[in-house]
Amino acid sequence: MLKTLRAPPASSDFAERSGEPRSACASPDDLSRKVYGLLGIPVDALDFPSLLRAMDLATNAGSPFLISTPNVNFLVKSQINGMFREPMLLSDLCLADGMPLIWLAKLLRIPIHERIAGSDLFGRLKSSNGTGRCLRVFLLGGAEGLAAAVGARLNAERGGLECVGVLNPGFGTIEEMSSPKIIDEINVSNADLIAVFFGAEKAQAWLLHNHWRLRPPVRAQFGATINFEAGTVRRAPPMLRSTGFEWLWRIKEEPYLWRRYWNDGKALLAMLVTSVLPLMCSVRRLRDLNELSITKREDYGSVTISLSGAAVAAHVDGAIEQLRDALDSGKRMVVDVSNTQYVDARFLGLFLMVRKQLASRGQKLLFTGASAGLRRIFRLNRFEFLLSQEV
Repeated sequence: MLKTLRAPPASSDFAERSGEPRSACASPDDLSRKVYGLLGIPVDALDFPSLLRAMDLATNAGSPFLISTPNVNFLVKSQINGMFREPMLLSDLCLADGMPLIWLAKLLRIPIHERIAGSDLFGRLKSSNGTGRCLRVFLLGGAEGLAAAVGARLNAERGGLECVGVLNPGFGTIEEMSSPKIIDEINVSNADLIAVFFGAEKAQAWLLHNHWRLRPPVRAQFGATINFEAGTVRRAPPMLRSTGFEWLWRIKEEPYLWRRYWNDGKALLAMLVTSVLPLMCSVRRLRDLNELSITKREDYGSVTISLSGAAVAAHVDGAIEQLRDALDSGKRMVVDVSNTQYVDARFLGLFLMVRKQLASRGQKLLFTGASAGLRRIFRLNRFEFLLSQEV
């Protein structure tokens, strides 16, 4: 069963962070995010300055703010592991960490142009976070001694990050690595950011498992960044990173990674043939689809949003208003797609944001009336799991 990031009752909220009063969240809601559905995962279209502003708002608000940085390996794993995919679906920002994702977006006419790698984000925060403030960071994971060495270097440099704690919980189950002692050590550090350096699957599971137990507001998985920062592994030169061939350098530095890149490459090629190319052909239909009618029907226990026509980016603003009103009702929510001719990546991203909002209060997004043709569009986009909840 997939665990959702459901907010706890107000009475069980975290204690105030050492004299800093919590402010109301100043960041926009999920439906305001410019997020797209890319082969089964959400990806936000934003640049580094926007990301840093969002992190600053989250830090001021003091509420949990989960950042995911999917790359090709994340994309491939998400196709077969719903539990691994779930933290990305429930993230507050989901960033494209990998040039192949940018290439896929370009082929599918999705306006995501800038790669935002976890390593680059850490570097930006370390040098200057763009807000004039120093973020307190807790370093979790990495090989023995690496986090301590990186933390000492951060504090010596006196840049945009101040290390307020390091911990290597060792190897164990998610439950063993989430003991009260470990969580308490993180929480009492008064950190603004938790930087997690586990493997991808364990990091995602750990962040999801402890979402409401952790006090530091911003949390993200930074993977191999700890090795780059400690100098135990050299990162690829900027030219290789910008051209998408960083994986060749990684194999040179860490030969054991060849198998992962080989398997991910084969899976990516399969997605290109079975999903991306057919979707590129289907986009041509959009020339003849330029109308969308949105209606809302409400009864005692539910609210139904009906989409008639082309659910594409040009009509997303009107849909956001209707969907936000439906969410505000607190009732069971149904999207009627019986007269929907097409759904593009922008609307799929919007559906994911509605799903996220509903999941936070223990509800599900329900669809009804999907035709065989529309089911094919969902399947090609790798979002058939959204239609698994139908009425």
